[in-house]
Amino acid sequence: MKKSNRALGYPVLTIAEDSDIYTEAMKAATYIAKYAGIVLLKNIESWEALSLLTLRQNIYTDPQKPLQIEPKIYPIGQVNDKSPVLVTTNFSLTYYTVLGEVEASKIPSYIISVDTEGMSVLTAWAAEKFTPEKIADTLNKFGVATVVSHKQLIIPGYVAVMSGDLEEQSGYKILVGPKEAAGLPSFLKNL
Repeated sequence: MKKSNRALGYPVLTIAEDSDIYTEAMKAATYIAKYAGIVLLKNIESWEALSLLTLRQNIYTDPQKPLQIEPKIYPIGQVNDKSPVLVTTNFSLTYYTVLGEVEASKIPSYIISVDTEGMSVLTAWAAEKFTPEKIADTLNKFGVATVVSHKQLIIPGYVAVMSGDLEEQSGYKILVGPKEAAGLPSFLKNL
């Protein structure tokens, strides 16, 4: 059967059962790596599920193509024309990290995702894909001036060096945010 039907060469249903939860997780990871269709677990902890789901997702992800989100302006919470505007790249990990911290702050805000071909802030800045010109073009493209009544923009702390050029290019007052996203809730509350 294996020779005539290649799909049967991969397990359809597997059971990862062990008294030691770590061994059970390793067995499940092995089955997932061997393309098991369904993996049954006896005991499932949240850390185990998260690691196995991440493994499953990454098997079919092309490592040469960064995960990215659509570049656009994202309203977070009940935004209005006085809500702060934060700028970040369209690298999904960066965006979702910033999103989580903005949501945790409970301050309605806009997040502008600049198209950097899925690169993180520092990588895109070094590759000259996260530049004052590119950010200014993005602000114009998405019509940020029509969405908010103020002229303030928050950029990541790691690219503070571009604040002067960005101010000139965009006409916005540039506020340098924290270097790490974890500092966003206190930064936004003290704004």
